[in-house]
Amino acid sequence: MYPFKRVALAVTAAGLLGLTPLLAHAAQSDLQAQLTQARQEGSIWTAFALNRHLSPFNIGVKVEQGTATLTGKVENQVDKDLAAQIAGDTQGIDNVDNQLQIDPQVAAEPGTKANMAQRFDDATLVATIKSKLLWNSVTEGLNIEVAAAQGVVTLKGQARDADAKLLAGSLASNTEGVTDVNNLISVSARDTQAIKEQNEAQADSVREEFSDAWITSKVKASLVYSRTLDGLNIKVETKAGVVRLDGVVPNYAEKELAVDIARNIRGVKGVDADTLRVTARSAG
Repeated sequence: MYPFKRVALAVTAAGLLGLTPLLAHAAQSDLQAQLTQARQEGSIWTAFALNRHLSPFNIGVKVEQGTATLTGKVENQVDKDLAAQIAGDTQGIDNVDNQLQIDPQVAAEPGTKANMAQRFDDATLVATIKSKLLWNSVTEGLNIEVAAAQGVVTLKGQARDADAKLLAGSLASNTEGVTDVNNLISVSARDTQAIKEQNEAQADSVREEFSDAWITSKVKASLVYSRTLDGLNIKVETKAGVVRLDGVVPNYAEKELAVDIARNIRGVKGVDADTLRVTARSAG
């Protein structure tokens, strides 16, 4: 619905040949800044989507250099102030440019209150899928818009290759509450190798920022969000970036899925699932 800021990765052939160390450092710093801003936008939008007072409203969020700009309409001043407070409490946000307009009729628009439960469910789906895309090591830097209507999720934007597009669709479709996914993400092969190399270099440079606690929380959440797993029965521990899964799953397919989910969380260096047991179910 509201796209994360795209990470600018286009590089000309001449730039690849003649990029000086100073320019390379500047490009990496700019990339890190844009990743940070994307994460902040995602955090604010997720908080809005999960807030029962704000989830019915379409609130736009844009972050630049520590300033969060809010656009759209809310019902009253209380909602406007609440949105500003939530945005301002987000880590790294120094200022809030609150451009929200107050419109008492916005809550009286056809279907707004009648469909509030569904709107909340859809907003929760969008927040969940955006979080999963952001946590995943393959999709976290992609320009993907997420929208949901009555459980039908639509993905738009651009991916660097077909595998990334398919993974984004899989992360969405494997989310509890999703009934269908329209994967409209386009694929561009332009500068694919340059993007891959720069992403790998960026991943190496920021890998240490992910604490074991951060990794554990994101793996646990991703397992719980999965429609095909009982994530509450799987214990997760992380040490030095290596995730250990423990517990019981009904079949090997679910075990493989749990390992795959954990392996693709950003910052994970390995997955140990030796103690994640598979129960044998009798036929009769």
